[in-house]
Amino acid sequence: MKLEELKARLSKELAGCKGRASLFLEIEGEIIEFNSHLVYQSASLIKLPILLEGLRQIETGKLQKDRPVTIREIDKTGDTGVLQAMKVPHLPLEDLLALMIIVSDNSATNLLIDLIGINSINSTIAMIGMNNSKLERKMLDFDAIRLGKDNFTSASDIALCLKEAVAGRSLNEYSRHMFYSFLLQQQFKEKLPFYMDNALLKIGNKTGELPGVEHDCGIITYGKKHALIVVLIDGLSEPESGNSTIRQIGKHLNRFISGISTEVDPV
Repeated sequence: MKLEELKARLSKELAGCKGRASLFLEIEGEIIEFNSHLVYQSASLIKLPILLEGLRQIETGKLQKDRPVTIREIDKTGDTGVLQAMKVPHLPLEDLLALMIIVSDNSATNLLIDLIGINSINSTIAMIGMNNSKLERKMLDFDAIRLGKDNFTSASDIALCLKEAVAGRSLNEYSRHMFYSFLLQQQFKEKLPFYMDNALLKIGNKTGELPGVEHDCGIITYGKKHALIVVLIDGLSEPESGNSTIRQIGKHLNRFISGISTEVDPV
C-alpha cells in the first residue's frame, strides 16, 4: 500500500463515521491530517499533558517521584481505574502517574492535578504550542461542566504533546523513556491497537471516552521508525460506531506498515 492509498482509505473511514471525526498521522516523514485543528472535549487525553508536566516537575525537583501521597476515601472518584478499590493509605507519586495512564485512573489524576497544579499544567500546554487545549476541571467534575468548564484539545495538539514528550526538549532521556513506557503498558487496547500485529510493531496508546465521545492516540514503533496517530470522534449516538472507525483506521495503518516492513531493497 502506498501513502496516497493509505490517505484515501483513512479519508473513507472518517467520511463514513457516524460522528464528527478528526485525524492526525505522521509517518515515514509525511503528515496526513483531516480536520486536525477542530476542538473536542479531551476526555482522558488531557492526562497526557498532565503526565508531561508531572515529569518536568520531578526533573526540576519541585516534586519527588518517591514522595508518598496520602490517599483518603474522599479522594476516590470512581469510574475508571483501580485506586477506588485499593485499601492503601498512601502511594508514591510515580505510581499515581502510572495509574493515571496505564488504567486511566481518575482518582489518581485528580490527586495529581492538585499536586502538580492546574496553572502549571496549562502553562506547559501553552508553552509547547497546544493552542486548542486547556484543563479547566478535574475528572468527573460534573458540577464544573454544568458551570461551563471543561477540558479541550484537538488532534494536532495531542500529536504535538506526544512528539514533545518523546522527542522534544521538555524532558530528559529518562523522563522521555518513562512517558513512553507508561503508554506501552496501556491496558485499554480495544481501539487503535485492536487489529495491529504485535509481532510487527508496538503501540503505546491512550484512549479517552465520554458520552458521545471516543478518542485514541498512540506512538507506533516499527523497526527503528516511529509514527504518531491521533483520532478524535464526537457526536456519537452510541460508542461502538466510533470504536469501529478507530479500529479500522488502526487496521489500515497496520497494513501500510506491513507493506513497508516486507519491502525488499533492489540489488
